[in-house]
Amino acid sequence: MNVTKVGIIGCGNISGIYFKNAKELFGNYEIAACADIDVERAKAKAEEQGIAKGCSVEELLADPDIKLVINLTIPAAHADVCMQALRAGKHVYVEKPLSVTREDGKKLLELAAEKGLRVGCAPDTFLGGGIQTCIKLIRDGWIGHAVGATGFMASGGPESWHPAPEFFYQTGGGPMFDMGPYYLTAMVAMLGPIERVTGSARITYPERIVTSEPKYGQTIAVEVPTHVSGVFDFRNGAVGSLMTSFDIAGGSTLPRIEVYGSLGTIVVPDPNTFGGPIKYRRKSTPDWADIPLTHGFAENSRGIGVADMVDAIAKGREHLASGQLAYHVLEAMHGFHEASREGKHYAMQSTCSTPEPLPVGMTKLHWR
Repeated sequence: MNVTKVGIIGCGNISGIYFKNAKELFGNYEIAACADIDVERAKAKAEEQGIAKGCSVEELLADPDIKLVINLTIPAAHADVCMQALRAGKHVYVEKPLSVTREDGKKLLELAAEKGLRVGCAPDTFLGGGIQTCIKLIRDGWIGHAVGATGFMASGGPESWHPAPEFFYQTGGGPMFDMGPYYLTAMVAMLGPIERVTGSARITYPERIVTSEPKYGQTIAVEVPTHVSGVFDFRNGAVGSLMTSFDIAGGSTLPRIEVYGSLGTIVVPDPNTFGGPIKYRRKSTPDWADIPLTHGFAENSRGIGVADMVDAIAKGREHLASGQLAYHVLEAMHGFHEASREGKHYAMQSTCSTPEPLPVGMTKLHWR
């Protein structure tokens, strides 16, 4: 198997799991370099991870051996770093969201098409055993025809645990842009693309106080809605709803996602994870059944989207965590906010193909 050399840009909190999984789960790519705006942090991360090269962003992009860049920068930098990578002739896979604005998202996809390069985007949790099993249940007819879906992400905000939580409350952040991609990507993977959306949103607290270290006691000015409820119509006729919030102080017992059909209901696992549990209840049966996973990658498998992308490039097929899927989700999230501001439905301008499911029983030992 040919191994593709990959570089990481952005050596913050989330980078650790990408380094770990590249070594332990996926054999078709190797992280050969890492870079950061803080070069010393990149060098320290390279030493920590046993990577030969910790360097500046410019050095990494100039390296002809690096064929694909994993962009783990903060949301506000996503578009700029992706554009730099594409201009340097490299494929790019970016953490969610694809970009802060729809305009930048379009430019990324247009530049990639112009240069014959690929754009991939997190989340790739929908490729885990949990969501893939749910996709199989739906495709195999267990719920009949789809009626609707609901999703709930109810939290008190990240300032109690994240070491640098400011960006969650700045443009490009908020609960919808932070967590909405997990929920919407999973729903689109299960039920297909969205045609129109509407929503209501608010800023509940104009300032937040950091209670985590090392910034305990600092004040954050809130720029984005922190409680967002959206309703949306899928192209297949099903109706979805999604609430994302950083304002739920007392906790919640709501399910993460449920999918409803004419014959039954599926309780879908947390889309920010890769495994179960999954529950199913068929029409007229008294009890919920626990459904075993039909697919592998139930552990934390972040980076599976990169592995699939590398494989897809080599074989000339479409990759699953695609830029088109990510842009469709980005547009829907903006649509919720825009509908709230303007008091009307927002008609989606984009669409995407529904990602093909992974083979049943696929494990880390076998790729597609």
